Amino acid sequence: QVQVVESGGGLVQPGGSLSLSCAASGSISSIDVMGWYRQAPGNEREWVARIISGGITVYVDSVKGRFTISRDNAKNTVYLQKNSLKPEDTAVYYCYVRLRVAAGRPATNYWGQGTQVTVSS
Repeated sequence: QVQVVESGGGLVQPGGSLSLSCAASGSISSIDVMGWYRQAPGNEREWVARIISGGITVYVDSVKGRFTISRDNAKNTVYLQKNSLKPEDTAVYYCYVRLRVAAGRPATNYWGQGTQVTVSS
């Protein structure tokens, strides 16, 4: 069993910043990918960012230049620094962890419970 726990959500004014954290624990041998999704009321869950074990990062176009994803491998923790926040960034943010698997095998994903981020004046 793998546990994934997010923290750092809250209320922030437009243009402000928040930093989210996500820590994985439990039966972990090796983590391949860690990342973030978000879901606003009435919308589908959308992918936001990911970082692989080698340090390569990828972002959805709407957050490029504003969000930064990073990783602490020793702590099995991923972070999402969010700057220049907009009301459109309001959503529940979910962390996911993908464990490393043998070549040709399907990946296993684990999800956090979500943390609410509200951007409002």
